[in-house]
Amino acid sequence: MSLCFHFFKFNLPCFVVIDYFPSSEASPSLECLKNYMFLDIRGLILKQKTYIEAMELADKAVGFLLTTISLSIFSYYTFWVLILPFVDSDHFIHMYFLSREYAIIIPLFAGITLLCFLSMFIGYVMLKSKKKSA
Repeated sequence: MSLCFHFFKFNLPCFVVIDYFPSSEASPSLECLKNYMFLDIRGLILKQKTYIEAMELADKAVGFLLTTISLSIFSYYTFWVLILPFVDSDHFIHMYFLSREYAIIIPLFAGITLLCFLSMFIGYVMLKSKKKSA
């Protein structure tokens, strides 16, 4: 058995998560993972979580990050398109934004690119399903 240490910071003292992997495997797989044991600094078991619960926490973190990025982009674009035209052109805030032409060009390019990739994906799935049925 080999030990793998991960450190998490919470508001309380730092917790240590120990997971056990068979020494024959270099990387952990879902079958070989056992429970995560959350220990405090003295080594007392505070809470046990399974691998799936730990992955759910990672999914929540990624979701929070994507939501934050999307909200930031939306706020920036909304301010750029709806509020900035009413601000004097010599105001210092204009140096943080591109010219207004790009407010149309960038979303148009992003939409066309998204539509192309979506069409390619649908075509790929349709071709795969034809090969399976034939």
